[in-house]
Amino acid sequence: MSENVVHLHKTTNPPATVEETVPTVLTVVPEPAPARPVPLWVRSGRAVKRVATDERTKNTGRVVVRHGAYIAGGARIVARRTWDGRTGSRYERMIRTAEAAGNLEAAEEWEERLQRFRAARHHRRMDLLHSPVEAAKGAAVGVGMGIGVLVGLGVVLAISNGDVKDVITPLSATIDFIALLIRIVQVVWGPLISIGPFLALLALWTVGRQQQAAPQWALPANVRSSEGEPITPSIVVKALRDLGITPLKNAIKEMGDAGASMLSPITIAGCGVEVDVTLPSGVATDEVQKRRRKLAENLTRHEHEVFITIPAAARTVRLWIADSGALDEPIGPSPLVTDETMTANYKTGRAPWGQDLRGDAAELSVYQRHLLVTGLSNQGKTAALRALALWLALDRSVQFWIADLKGIGDWAMFDGIAQILIEGPSDDHVIQATEMVEDAVEEMNRRIEERRRDPSVVFEPLIVVVDEAQLAFMCPVVGEDKRPYGGSKATSRYFMAVRKIHNQGRAVDVLMWQGTQDPTDQNLPKLVREGAHTRASLVLGTESQARMALGDKAVDGGAAPQLLRQGLDKGTLVVASDGIKIPAGQASITVRTHFIDDEPAAEIAERAKALRDGATTLRVVERGEERDALADVAAVIGDAPRLRTNEVLKRLHALAPSTYGDQWTNDRLKSLLEEHGEEPKKSHGVMVVHRDHVLRALANRDTDGSASTAE
Repeated sequence: MSENVVHLHKTTNPPATVEETVPTVLTVVPEPAPARPVPLWVRSGRAVKRVATDERTKNTGRVVVRHGAYIAGGARIVARRTWDGRTGSRYERMIRTAEAAGNLEAAEEWEERLQRFRAARHHRRMDLLHSPVEAAKGAAVGVGMGIGVLVGLGVVLAISNGDVKDVITPLSATIDFIALLIRIVQVVWGPLISIGPFLALLALWTVGRQQQAAPQWALPANVRSSEGEPITPSIVVKALRDLGITPLKNAIKEMGDAGASMLSPITIAGCGVEVDVTLPSGVATDEVQKRRRKLAENLTRHEHEVFITIPAAARTVRLWIADSGALDEPIGPSPLVTDETMTANYKTGRAPWGQDLRGDAAELSVYQRHLLVTGLSNQGKTAALRALALWLALDRSVQFWIADLKGIGDWAMFDGIAQILIEGPSDDHVIQATEMVEDAVEEMNRRIEERRRDPSVVFEPLIVVVDEAQLAFMCPVVGEDKRPYGGSKATSRYFMAVRKIHNQGRAVDVLMWQGTQDPTDQNLPKLVREGAHTRASLVLGTESQARMALGDKAVDGGAAPQLLRQGLDKGTLVVASDGIKIPAGQASITVRTHFIDDEPAAEIAERAKALRDGATTLRVVERGEERDALADVAAVIGDAPRLRTNEVLKRLHALAPSTYGDQWTNDRLKSLLEEHGEEPKKSHGVMVVHRDHVLRALANRDTDGSASTAE
């Protein structure tokens, strides 16, 4: 039997006639079966889970545990204080600590204090044997004297009133007063017994709360996040015990003082604390160094807040533990910015570079020291290098030749201070920078030759700065003499020029300062990096790069720039140098440098320019060309009305060392000016060249149509 389907929607064009009626067939769809009810135990478990994981439940649990721990911790602290006050345990702890630190004088002093404490305690105990008899005698005498005084007052009162009964009036009044006190005690004693335990618990809770004697996770959120757990000897020992070094763990268990003898006194050091740990036999210092992160977490600190160094003492590690969050706080502006009267001295002064981790000023001496600053990109390398140059620029005797191979204006404020300023990242700029360093080699050789003739001669310091030096080492250009500008072979022009300055430059105060990033053997050759007396590194990627930057000795001694935080520890340097104060026995120091922004840097540069005689900055290094000597004399004089002839010669040599070398003397300069109708004249007994005379000579020459060239 066939069935017709009836459409329930309205037909737009119904048929005109219906010949027969078709019955409608409806299909009844049964309702779906009801879902099975969730068992009661499942619903109960879910409800319990929701309640247990709710943040309000967690907070309530923390509050309950915290305040309960305050009471237990307060009882422990009070018991410890009582025990320390009644026994000599405090003195014994201090003796063990002093002996572990090797401080025998302090140990002897604490031993003397312990002997005095024991003698006083023995004296008190001996006095207790006689005190009952003495107390009884004293009580009998006191009662007798009291009764006598009261009877005497009664006699006086009876004589005054004429009534013999008044003799016992003071005595009876005293008895009544004593009875009243007894009744008051009887009334108060019951409630006092009831609330006494609660008052004692309140006192213990107060002590525990003041000392934060509760688990770290149960403390309030602000305390957990900002303050961290205070560093105590027991916490340090526990952190060392839980490092996972089996010999160390077993040795701590066997120590009678639970490991306290390993620790020196914990001292405050800047924004943290410092402690030396003498490791037991069988435990190497590098085993602790390799577990820096685990040790920091055991101390409730981040990894970057714990520094491990190796002092001079054998089997000893020095821990510096920062206060939580302290290293994320700025250290303040540079003294160069805040003190407008500050000056510099190349030979005896120290540059205010920043602060060490102890909060002390970190000052660097640059006297006859080549400098290398390296690190990853955009971590503050240029700012750290420029801060030293800005300070040194305040010494008017210092000359600067600068090549900024980044070329974005980081060194633009040295225009007017530096004799040479190259700015740009192209191969042409690298070629100019290489030729500048080669000119510095020629200047160094000239000074050496002059020193050989006259050992007493003193030279003005020449600082040759190359920022982004990795571009020079990686330059692929080959010169006309078939020698590459870059590379690390004996044919490399830049490499060999830097090596020559490193070898002999410091003897005549020609110094090489380089800033480079992401060091490798290709962009920072071994011989160059090891030629720097001061080596500083910002954050790096690997330990091998840290060894390239600072050397094996510094890294083996605990230097770890690879553990600094990229982007968060900008301007934090690990420095290896004898020009900065480093704690005894350490090979490096961590410095948080002052950041000097472009605007205050320009203001410092203006102060430096005011100390100088208008230095003319040459922005392009040119070689192998004929030069207009008279025009060069006018250029080096600049805006100065007059200059001493020897100063003019120095500036000519800085302008083009290959042209104005040893052959240019006072006589040569005098001949040049006389050729055009002018000549140097004396001023206050010193030969000087007047700017107006040089300009007049130029005007006369242009009129005559002749020009003098320097050969």
